[in-house]
Amino acid sequence: MIETTATTRHFLGMSAAAFLRDVWQRKPLLVRNAFANFSSPLRPDDLGGLACEDFALSRLVTHDPASDRWTLRNGPFSESDFAELPESHWTLLVQDVDKWDADVAALLGPFDFLPSWRVDDVMVSYAEDGGSVGAHVDQYDVFLLQGQGRRRWQISTDAKAPKDFRGDVELKLLREFAPTHEWLLEPGDMLYLPPGVAHHGIAEGQCLTFSIGMRAPAVAEMVADFSGFLAERLNEELRYSDAGIKPARAAGEIDDAALESIGRTLQDALKVDAPTLRGWFGAFITRYRAAHEAVPRGKPMRDSEFRRRLEAGAGLQFNPWSRFAWSKALRGASLFVAGDRYDCPRRLAERLCSRRNLDPDELANLDNASHELLLALVNAGHLAVGRNRSRP
Repeated sequence: MIETTATTRHFLGMSAAAFLRDVWQRKPLLVRNAFANFSSPLRPDDLGGLACEDFALSRLVTHDPASDRWTLRNGPFSESDFAELPESHWTLLVQDVDKWDADVAALLGPFDFLPSWRVDDVMVSYAEDGGSVGAHVDQYDVFLLQGQGRRRWQISTDAKAPKDFRGDVELKLLREFAPTHEWLLEPGDMLYLPPGVAHHGIAEGQCLTFSIGMRAPAVAEMVADFSGFLAERLNEELRYSDAGIKPARAAGEIDDAALESIGRTLQDALKVDAPTLRGWFGAFITRYRAAHEAVPRGKPMRDSEFRRRLEAGAGLQFNPWSRFAWSKALRGASLFVAGDRYDCPRRLAERLCSRRNLDPDELANLDNASHELLLALVNAGHLAVGRNRSRP
């Protein structure tokens, strides 16, 4: 099965458990009416305005069908840039829109059956008729939700299809693409693609698409970070040892016995226990691909002021750029925020990772350890103290 229709109980047309068992990272899936009666939380003009801001990561892709020439431009853009665009065959893409728009962030709610640390961002693309970014392959899972208008999607599930890129464009476009499946998506329809599936989306008329992308670090990135993490913790006195070696047979030779000894040395150095692995990965994944970092308060808030604000009915709001994750520990949990680790009660760690703002009632009876942790997160810029409930 590669196509299904959503039901009132299951927006994927099946249970989350069935999707993870049979589809996730295995094969594409088209879900008709995944978001019933869908109304886009974002207008094209809003996306264009965001693309004009210095802090937004935005791109414009134009295609000339006559010459098959592709052009890529990076933002920020100006109103005059949009005024000069052709009437068709162009696409605007903006990353991390969920960080700037709460209504777009709400689209992530139905995907809470996936670990939250796997979710990367919601990228939004607007295209005029014929607009596309070309046939390409992504190395991460993505859910492509049609927001406005219609987009024709073509995919190839042929494992033997060539994956060579064109050499005449900045984009990594496939030199050859022969689709095996094709659909026209209406608002609310959604296409799931696992890594490595070649695909090509073409706007039919004006078109707005939400791309919910998953975080998938390359193994090379993980190995590089992990080795650096371990190297910082290895005792300098640990050295290569070759006691009991035989006399050298030829000058400069690195013989098999030496390589076996080196292999054992490295394997021993890379052996880690579960707590060490948890500590490294929690820090790594919460800072991975961070487009922006939290800015600590210029003047740290004092404990007395923090308590006074909470007692007056203030809540706590999340910095949308700060990533949270947790893992079990001997006592309570280890909370990871943007690469840093904190000791934390498990219940509070789970609550913080839900990323729902903390209301005054929840903050009324904090124990001292939880109070100190939340204050540390406020001063680090990951949380912000909201208005007091008694104020208008």
